[in-house]
Amino acid sequence: METAAATAGGAPGRILGENSGTVPPPRTAGPAAAATTTTGAPPPAPPGRLRHTADRLRTRTAPLRTPRLDPYWTAAFFFLAFALVSLFRFRTMSISSWDLGIFEQAVRGYAHFQAPIVDLKGPGTNILGDHFSPILIVLAPFYRVFPSPVTLLTAQAALFALSVLPVTRAAARHLGRLPGLAVGIAYGMSWGVQKAVDFDFHEIAFALPLIAFALEAVLRGRWTAAVCWAAPLVLVKEDLGVTAATIGALALIRTRRASPLAIGLVAFGITATAVTLGLLIPGFNGSGSYDYWTKFGAEGGGATIPLDDAVRTTLWVLLPTTGLLALRSPLLLVALPTLGWRFLSHEPHYWGTDWHYNAVLMPVVFLALIDALPRIRVSARPWLRSYAHHLPAALLAAALALTANLPLARLTEAATYRTPPNVTADEKLLERIPDGATVESDIRPLSRLTHRTQVFWIGDTGGLAPQYVAVQLRDDRTPRQVLAETKARHPRSTYVVLGDTTDLLVFHRTSSK
Repeated sequence: METAAATAGGAPGRILGENSGTVPPPRTAGPAAAATTTTGAPPPAPPGRLRHTADRLRTRTAPLRTPRLDPYWTAAFFFLAFALVSLFRFRTMSISSWDLGIFEQAVRGYAHFQAPIVDLKGPGTNILGDHFSPILIVLAPFYRVFPSPVTLLTAQAALFALSVLPVTRAAARHLGRLPGLAVGIAYGMSWGVQKAVDFDFHEIAFALPLIAFALEAVLRGRWTAAVCWAAPLVLVKEDLGVTAATIGALALIRTRRASPLAIGLVAFGITATAVTLGLLIPGFNGSGSYDYWTKFGAEGGGATIPLDDAVRTTLWVLLPTTGLLALRSPLLLVALPTLGWRFLSHEPHYWGTDWHYNAVLMPVVFLALIDALPRIRVSARPWLRSYAHHLPAALLAAALALTANLPLARLTEAATYRTPPNVTADEKLLERIPDGATVESDIRPLSRLTHRTQVFWIGDTGGLAPQYVAVQLRDDRTPRQVLAETKARHPRSTYVVLGDTTDLLVFHRTSSK
């Protein structure tokens, strides 16, 4: 009681309220309190000032937060994420195939106004006789200025991220801002796109934005734009002409009239595919044929892909990405050519969740979902309406959960940003190979050589004895064994060890008969 009274300013023992007309003088802080006030930290800013600063910041950034810019910010985020995954993977020499080297040799040829000769596929091989992808010439000016595999990887990240823009924009237009953002982010994080980002480089990077923009135009009824976006698919790869034709057929289905543009696209796509497979590729191919016919039909041994593998992969394409609701849209017809090639083939790599083969299906299934959801949201079945309303959030949650085991998860790991000591040693060793030299190589050294030397695949030099041989030293082989294998491949030449690291060997040719 006395403590309370004293705290309130009254005298000890006096009841509060007595002599209420007399107000006791305020107590003066002692010296210790004064010292604390003058020597302590400055008092915090008044809440009003902080609130004013926050309001002013929100006002200034309001133009950047408009719904109209959401797709652009989403695409920019994924460009940064895809580029980081690719570039840090390149930095650690974690290359999984020879495709990056193959496409760099092709683009290097275009950049120097020469034929796209890819010696990795065989000495003097014109890549147009293997796969018809003249669209790669678009990268030539950039590669001429920045002659590095990094140029291709950055371009691929940009193309994949560019496809996020029309998907997110269409989703927001048809579903609303937040559901649209959820679908757009789920697309960018989809397993098919992430697996393609992790696959060094491939020409299908151009297909994703072309398909995405074409189908967005279909959803908006902009048929001229749809045709203009779909037509260049014939330049991406020989089989995508049929996909372009299917987009034309889709336009005919949705308009229910014989549009000259749509009919023209159907004819153009089918004709381009036939001419490419029957004339252009055989003309550039040294054997006068299309090498990949052996993967189809009886000539290649018949269809041997187990049905359960095909069903499993198809479910992976449709279930975690669209909850199977893409099946309720005619846009899914655009996926049929890609799936059809697979069913006709006996190549096991086409069926599975690895590599880049499913990337072109991702914009198709997501835009098919965007087309189907508005109709399903007004379905007469309550459970279906509820499912449609909750699906965007569920797809985003599924994409986030799956990403824990996909390439983007590496961005959360500290090891991603560290360069292993063996990589530094490997790069220093490969720098001892002079520019313009002929080199026989396997996968690991390729990414440090193709931009400045003439590189052949190991064991496929066409009788040429290369000046240098660079190979990865695996656990089951000794340097002496690798040198013996090199001498066996080139018996008329003498090779000595130029240098070695813990996982790399480089031999130099000292004489040749």
